[in-house]
Amino acid sequence: MKWKVAMMLGGAVAAYAMPASAQEAATAAADQIEEIVVIGTYTLPDKIDTATGLGLTVRETPQSVSIITAQRILDQNLVSISDVIDNAVGVTSEEVDDVRNQFYARGFEIRNYQVDGVPLAWTLAGGAGETIADVSIYERVEVVRGATGLLSGAGEPSASVNLVRKHADRKDWGGYASASYGRWNTWRTSADIGGAVTESGNVRVRGVVRYEEGESYIDLYENQKLVAYGTVDVDVTENTLLRAGFSHQRGKPDAPAWGALPTFYSDGTTTNWDRSKTASADWSYWNTTNQNLFASLKHDFSDRWSLVANYNRLRNAQQTELLYLSGTVSKANGDIQYSYPYKDDGESIQNSYDAQVKGLIPAFGRDHELVFGALHSVQQRDTTTFGALTFPPGTNYENWNGAAYPYPGFSTTGTLGVDERVEQTGYYGAVRLNLTDEFKLIGGGRLSSWEQKGVSFGVTSDYGDDDVFIPYVGALYDITPQHRVYASFTKIFQPQSSLDRNLNQLDPLDGKAYEIGLKSAYFDDALQTTLALFRTKQDNVATADIMVTPPGGGLPQQTYIAGKGTVSKGFEVEVTGKPVEGWNISLGYSQFEAEDANGNDVITDQPRKLLKLFTTYNFPGFEALTIGGGANYRSKAYSVGSNPVTGGAYRFQQDSYVLVSLMARYAVSEQLQLQANVENALDKTYYSQTGFYSQYRYGSPRNYTLSATYQF
Repeated sequence: MKWKVAMMLGGAVAAYAMPASAQEAATAAADQIEEIVVIGTYTLPDKIDTATGLGLTVRETPQSVSIITAQRILDQNLVSISDVIDNAVGVTSEEVDDVRNQFYARGFEIRNYQVDGVPLAWTLAGGAGETIADVSIYERVEVVRGATGLLSGAGEPSASVNLVRKHADRKDWGGYASASYGRWNTWRTSADIGGAVTESGNVRVRGVVRYEEGESYIDLYENQKLVAYGTVDVDVTENTLLRAGFSHQRGKPDAPAWGALPTFYSDGTTTNWDRSKTASADWSYWNTTNQNLFASLKHDFSDRWSLVANYNRLRNAQQTELLYLSGTVSKANGDIQYSYPYKDDGESIQNSYDAQVKGLIPAFGRDHELVFGALHSVQQRDTTTFGALTFPPGTNYENWNGAAYPYPGFSTTGTLGVDERVEQTGYYGAVRLNLTDEFKLIGGGRLSSWEQKGVSFGVTSDYGDDDVFIPYVGALYDITPQHRVYASFTKIFQPQSSLDRNLNQLDPLDGKAYEIGLKSAYFDDALQTTLALFRTKQDNVATADIMVTPPGGGLPQQTYIAGKGTVSKGFEVEVTGKPVEGWNISLGYSQFEAEDANGNDVITDQPRKLLKLFTTYNFPGFEALTIGGGANYRSKAYSVGSNPVTGGAYRFQQDSYVLVSLMARYAVSEQLQLQANVENALDKTYYSQTGFYSQYRYGSPRNYTLSATYQF
């Protein structure tokens, strides 16, 4: 008997029972409208728009593409966007503190994000909770490595992350309910249900809800999270589809760390804190809200031409009362050098509008794909701060607890800290020329304009660029039906927020990116492989300089030097899919090196080598049981700073390490499934961040989750 696999996008839950093979999917019931079928593998047959907008499959896209499918998210119990990035090929995540994360690919920070292919803006490092947002409302996550300026508005050499929403794409009613419990008293309940509300099935709805609360391996920390999502699909006519929806995520962390752990004692020696050590106070909190209102209209003029128009309103907000501890710790009495209580209330609202037309044009006896479109967005960022009424010293950090730092009180009169407006407009077009059955050529470009004005904590910004042209060229050639070589080129042009030591904004990143590779498919496309070579050269790469206190006071800011002639080059290998029935695998290895114009190593704070493996297996004759596991390897990474006591150079370094994960799932029936996941199974002690503001942060110890899912 073939067992149906439960589908779910957020830890240990499953959405629907789906056919277990592509052949079954092809014969699925006719009333499943555009239903995305989980076929038990980690590959995706669907076309994606993340890189070119032409609606190409992964193998047709002339760049490195990784898809974290619903099946993969279910198997690994991935809950947040940060979890997904940690396990995607060729990308890394660095924890800044309990809320913020920074993502990197090929050594460079990822700043391009999309939802259903529409570019969106996040706050710096996800300060409003964007990077820890729950993925239960998303169908899958697409990561296109390399520059994607054609669609995302600016060329950047790292990657673009596209979050693909769940939609109301089925007529018959169904869904799931689930519950899970994990270490540190973390429990979670989830539900996903949808179906048609009219007899004809032309109006369909879907809703997702999740609630979670729990503690952490870090002292004092507790968190509550609520996720709610609703969407409706309406077949206005046979050729017109209207989609609309709203998502709301609310996080309420108590006693979150703002920053990390101090590295030095007052005599210049280094610290070695327990993994549970906190740098927070029991009165602190960091509430975040992430909301997205969207509407999309798709109309097929014929079987050759279509129009898509989108509206998105994105709101990310935070309300905080925090404590920042920094400096050295006294060997005599345990006091920490600096303590800074802080309160703010801020939000970022982005309204974006875009439209895209795509179709087929005949020429030279063949059809060729064409897409052109436009996007306009306005983002308003505002933050009000409230001064502390008292500044108690950070006493006895050696024996720090929740009462170690009394509540300082804050002014009820706020001061405007951030007031910035960012406006972007872009016009783009691309064509894929099917020159022969084997040879395809892609060409396109984008005219982009930016304008940013305002002030951020005493630093004024007023810059922009009009009609910057970002070209894109790609080519693919089928050596055989199974093996395809490709090449692509694009320009890099990315305004950046990094400041020099005079607190002036650095000039935009400027450069070029090249990639060549081989994409292959085996076993009737069930197993896919990619080998990619890349080279990026750019100017004005931000390289850490000194700490500078803003004119208006407050915390010191990291400043940067604009590096010249930075070259990053390397390769990536990825193997994904189902080599034999019952066996899923995702294996990726990436490696790069980066030097400046003088041949000096740069971007050393990013690991040069990454290996990520995860696999599951169903035993023949006992398909109810699935077991799996994986390993993530990172090579050493370091940054060079100084010892604040001796003044000598100090190297903040994380040596190479491996994290092992395990899973098992048992289908009690076709409706009920039980699952267990263990993360960091060997309980490896490692740093999830080092050197940022001369601090470090430990990664999570061994963790487990037990869950039960009932689908109907």
